[in-house]
Amino acid sequence: MVSGKVIANCAMPYKELIHERIWSKKIVEFKSCEVDLVTETDQQVEKLLISNLKAKFPSHRFIGEESTAAGVKCELTDDPTWIIDPVDGTMNFVHGYPNVCVSVALWVNKVAQIGIIYNPILDLFFSARQGQGAFLNGKPIHVSHENELSKSLIGYEFGTSRDTEKMKVVMGNMNILTPVVHGVRSTGSCAQNMAMVALGGTNANFEFGIHAWDIAAGCLIVTEAGGVVIDPAGGPFDVLSRRYLCACSQDIADQLVKIIKQYYPERD
Repeated sequence: MVSGKVIANCAMPYKELIHERIWSKKIVEFKSCEVDLVTETDQQVEKLLISNLKAKFPSHRFIGEESTAAGVKCELTDDPTWIIDPVDGTMNFVHGYPNVCVSVALWVNKVAQIGIIYNPILDLFFSARQGQGAFLNGKPIHVSHENELSKSLIGYEFGTSRDTEKMKVVMGNMNILTPVVHGVRSTGSCAQNMAMVALGGTNANFEFGIHAWDIAAGCLIVTEAGGVVIDPAGGPFDVLSRRYLCACSQDIADQLVKIIKQYYPERD
């Protein structure tokens, strides 16, 4: 039996690493472009998490952001698979901005079973298990009951790509949303944006160009909190599509689908 407590124990060493380094000088490298960053901490935390989990579950598979960036194929099968983002919000981490999360999910038969999003700086521990609800620091959470887009707060990101086509869509959607919603907020972390929808702090969030490790835990936490996760064009959610829309209600999701511009990045 895999428990959230087991994952939490595996993730605890991450807390010390992040606290020690978030306001210290870092070794920073570029990945796809000058705003797609990686630090030695990203790499060390991923190795630590995978090592700890492998020791407990030697037959399980792994998908990790930094191992994928290093050339390991991103492949989701029916086998139990841990999908890990060691530092979601690396740009925030580099600048010492405290919205930094570890995202860990267990998928079995291509379905999310366990999801954890942990911000060790703010000590926000979001968790969910399929069919058992969503929690923040052990207490049940639920999405907002809002059904009107005009009264909604929307999580929004510009992402880590400066692709011209994508930026046109991102800026276009900002122009579309701003006049018709209560407000737009950016945490700088996809995982934390999804957690905010689950908590009821925001009403919806969508993004293009993210990866499986950004959303594999958040999708379960949102749905277990009573929300919905779909493709931004209105179809079923696909964790490898690099596209998602989560919302507190199907009504809010449908209203967004009708007005936002679409962008289709290459799949994971």
